[in-house]
Amino acid sequence: MAFWVFLVDQATKWLVVHWLDLRTRMEIDLLPPWVNLRMAWNRGVNFGLLSGIDMRWALVALAVGISTFVVIWVRREGGGKLVHLSAGLLVGGAIGNVVDRVLYGAVADFLNMSCCGLENPWAFNVADIAVFLGAVGLVLFAGRGNGRERSRAAPKGEGPTAPRSGGKPTTRAESRAAPRAAGKSTPAEGKGRPRGTRTPKMMG
Repeated sequence: MAFWVFLVDQATKWLVVHWLDLRTRMEIDLLPPWVNLRMAWNRGVNFGLLSGIDMRWALVALAVGISTFVVIWVRREGGGKLVHLSAGLLVGGAIGNVVDRVLYGAVADFLNMSCCGLENPWAFNVADIAVFLGAVGLVLFAGRGNGRERSRAAPKGEGPTAPRSGGKPTTRAESRAAPRAAGKSTPAEGKGRPRGTRTPKMMG
């Protein structure tokens, strides 16, 4: 998933910025005011926030660090399809913006949407959308199903424990073995005497 998000992000940026020459035209109206193309070189974070501050290499390092952490965490902890999908969206979008910062010194933002008489001054791109959706997905779906997976992976016979007579817990397997062990009795008194011996009688 991360590869495809990265590919779509870079393809749309090349198509809009270079092929449509938005970097020179600066504005292209598609479905005004709903969807427009507005060229914006973002030196800040997602959706143009903190764009007035040059944080190029700090944001590159931060994006790479977060992406690496997410990949390692997902491989170690596992998770369902939604967790992997969310992680792929986040990592693919983050790497897409990292490539922009390395090549151009800023992220190429070009999507602008306004509605209901309110003009949106911010522009964003496919990578921003992917990072946002991936982060929300990890918050919502991470950690679900881990308890079931651990219970399925537990060895058979080891379940909820019951207290021993001495206060120490025992497993089900030990509890089942206890009656069999209790059925073995020790020799009664008088049955362990060697054969051929007689009890002495009292002389009267």
